[in-house]
Amino acid sequence: MLERSTALLVEWLGESAAHAPRPALTLEATVAPAAHGLDLEELFSGLRGVMAGAYRPNHPGALAHLDPPALSVSIAADMIAAGLNNNLLAQELSPSLSRLERRLCHWLSTRVGLGANSGGVPASGGSLSNLMALVCARKAAGLAADPRAVVLTGSAAHVSLSKAAAVMGLPPDGLRALPTDANGRLQPEAVASALTQLRLEGRKPFAVVAVAGTTVQGTVDPLKALAELCRREQLWLHVDGAIGAVCALVESERWRVDGIEQADSVTLNPQKVLGVSKPSSVLLMRQLELLHSSFATGLPYMESGDGPQGGELGLQGTRAAEVLKLWLSLQHLGLDGVERLLAGAFQRAERLRSLLRAPQLQLLGGDLHLVAIGLQPHLAEHASAWRDHTHAELQQQGFWLSRPDLNGRPLLKAVLGNPCTSDHHLEQLAAIINRSARELS
Repeated sequence: MLERSTALLVEWLGESAAHAPRPALTLEATVAPAAHGLDLEELFSGLRGVMAGAYRPNHPGALAHLDPPALSVSIAADMIAAGLNNNLLAQELSPSLSRLERRLCHWLSTRVGLGANSGGVPASGGSLSNLMALVCARKAAGLAADPRAVVLTGSAAHVSLSKAAAVMGLPPDGLRALPTDANGRLQPEAVASALTQLRLEGRKPFAVVAVAGTTVQGTVDPLKALAELCRREQLWLHVDGAIGAVCALVESERWRVDGIEQADSVTLNPQKVLGVSKPSSVLLMRQLELLHSSFATGLPYMESGDGPQGGELGLQGTRAAEVLKLWLSLQHLGLDGVERLLAGAFQRAERLRSLLRAPQLQLLGGDLHLVAIGLQPHLAEHASAWRDHTHAELQQQGFWLSRPDLNGRPLLKAVLGNPCTSDHHLEQLAAIINRSARELS
């Protein structure tokens, strides 16, 4: 079964370029199990059908979202972790992997610059990492049951913060999304003004969430200036670095997230650029003990270990050995491999920007490997129809970009984290977009 599954996956990956990145249809598989189990031939027949309707992230035209092809070593590690079936709830269930997880999270947090007492825990995605960070921040502020508590962030922040506020039981206005500048960055002046107003209202702001990579433009908030403000105002600074925090792992790209080392907590998602198979998110904490004290319940049915039990470091109890694929991927890449992946993504983004020359186009500012493409303001009445027409034409030619709206403005977005995308593909992509824009004249 394992050998045939591996061969089937290799076949699917190898033929991706011969298909569209986005499937034209979804095949309906039989859901209810039969009275008697299927044999291998029947199982693989059904499996092939499901795989035929799957999105193909390793297609060179797959540029719509933050979903790069998975590293082969990560796929292998994922399979081995499933076979080991260890549970990182407690050390007695996963002795080696539990220690590996703590050590790797400590290395990541110190590499980011959070200090000797730092550490972290993997999570099932950036949404959970952000939620756990804010729970810790509220507890540290002594506001765990206070309805006056408020979190501040920018209007370009991720939607997961709204979910976190709801889960935490914050009031409807407990998450304040502040106006950003023209490039979607949260400015310290806006935060300072909001703090003054909130305190006049008798509210209790306890955290600021800065973003290292917004989902549409890929912009990075001024982390250093926001950190200085938070330190002065005694506020927790959480950096949602799901997209961009990996830049702090290598010296050549650290400047893109300058100031991240001053955060109290950081969300880092290796699945976004490095290609570690999903899910792969890590919450990093300046003070690991705060993570434990915020979620510790005691596990009286487990043997004690030589450190905090995995089930007491965050919301999740039972957890698979996701650390294995992250560890093996980093070991395989090395720091130079991480650097090459990041540099390649940023170079592709800059190359595409340089190729999009039609005067009707306007490229939004960004700091990472996302390129948001719109029409010039005087062509606003054509923007929605142009965007949808161009998107359809791109799909016909094997390119899939996404279609976000930013403050009501229709855009095309290309995410250049796919190593399968060559310069030739970028030239083809740009030619289609340029031609479509010039036809407006």
